[in-house]
Amino acid sequence: MKSRQKLSLVLIFSLFFIWAISSNLLPTMVRQLMKTFELSAFTASLTEASYWIAYFIFPIPIAMFMKRYSYKSGIILGLCIAAVGGLLFFPASMIREYWAYLAIFFIIATGMCFLETAANPYVTVLGDPKTASRRLNLAQSFNGLGAFVAAMFLSKLVLSGNDYTSETIPADYPGGWDGFVATETAAMRLPYLILALVLLTVAVLIWAAKLPKITEGGQEEGEDKDAKLIDFKVLKRSHLRGGVIAQFFYNGGQTALNSMFLIYCCKYVGLAESRATTFFGLYMLMFLLGRWIGTLLMGRFKPQNMLTVYAVANVLLCVIVAVFGGMVGLYAMLAISFFMSIMYPTQFSLAIEDLGGQTKSGSAFLVMAIVGNVVVPPLTGLIMDHNPGIYHIAYILPLICFAVCAWYGWKGHVIKD
Repeated sequence: MKSRQKLSLVLIFSLFFIWAISSNLLPTMVRQLMKTFELSAFTASLTEASYWIAYFIFPIPIAMFMKRYSYKSGIILGLCIAAVGGLLFFPASMIREYWAYLAIFFIIATGMCFLETAANPYVTVLGDPKTASRRLNLAQSFNGLGAFVAAMFLSKLVLSGNDYTSETIPADYPGGWDGFVATETAAMRLPYLILALVLLTVAVLIWAAKLPKITEGGQEEGEDKDAKLIDFKVLKRSHLRGGVIAQFFYNGGQTALNSMFLIYCCKYVGLAESRATTFFGLYMLMFLLGRWIGTLLMGRFKPQNMLTVYAVANVLLCVIVAVFGGMVGLYAMLAISFFMSIMYPTQFSLAIEDLGGQTKSGSAFLVMAIVGNVVVPPLTGLIMDHNPGIYHIAYILPLICFAVCAWYGWKGHVIKD
């Protein structure tokens, strides 16, 4: 690989770390906002929905933008939009309205959507096509690292360990309930200030770097001004359609597990927030280890076979969670996190294989499939709210999601047309 390609990959890899920080702070925010605004599990899960709905709305416009200009332009614009969202946490902490946070998460996600739409296909085309799945899994290992940092460390900056309601707040708490809300909302600002500064720094570095333009289908990006900005005909490719379906279910299942994790630990298992965040860190550490180990194993095994095995393992582990719940279910979730690790990048790379000049369009539809995050987590929270005695039965939904992923690894990925 040329030195210019290596430098490009390093910069692109940093994007995987950044958007992992953003998306994996969400479960912490779900828990924090649930406390601060006294929300049900279902209503709190709308925090995730407000974030991920942007991934359904914007991928096609973003793909059109990058088709007209370049991946680099899209990445820089996305970094700047997300940075603005992070800085808006300051006025939001003064407004103290739930809708303000929902709007901010939507703005941040819009910026991150630029990064994800660009970075995934960028990694697959920077190098030998035969090693695209392995290269994307390596890049996604930095995503796993970001997830671990967000869960183990940044979550502890936000969650105070105080779990009060307006009725149980101690009489001697400074400022009473209003003082508690002010303290808890202020705690959310620091991680997003740090994130905004990092985003702006990376935007400057990428602007200054000479990233190579990508050639797809014999055309260099931005070269053919008369080309279609988005090609819906790409959906005629059955392996891409199957990939879109699999990504919808995978993302929904993963986010249901992630977003409900701290609620599961604190509300249903009864763990203190400090212990729950440690488990959350271990949960993301298992995800990171899974990415690293999975990347190594792909040097010996076919990606589609690994995807099938990992998905089937998660189906069985979800059975354990749904049947037993409690601490047994919690430990099963740690194992689920390990086996989820390679599924998203593997499905993505299998789905855009052999798309040529339609790669950007295919990538846009795959990113749109993240709308599964808007559907499955609220349904999971709703089932938990209405079945407090058997809350763990809600994990049948992720089980179904992983079963679809197993099908894609077994048969759905095959290129037929």
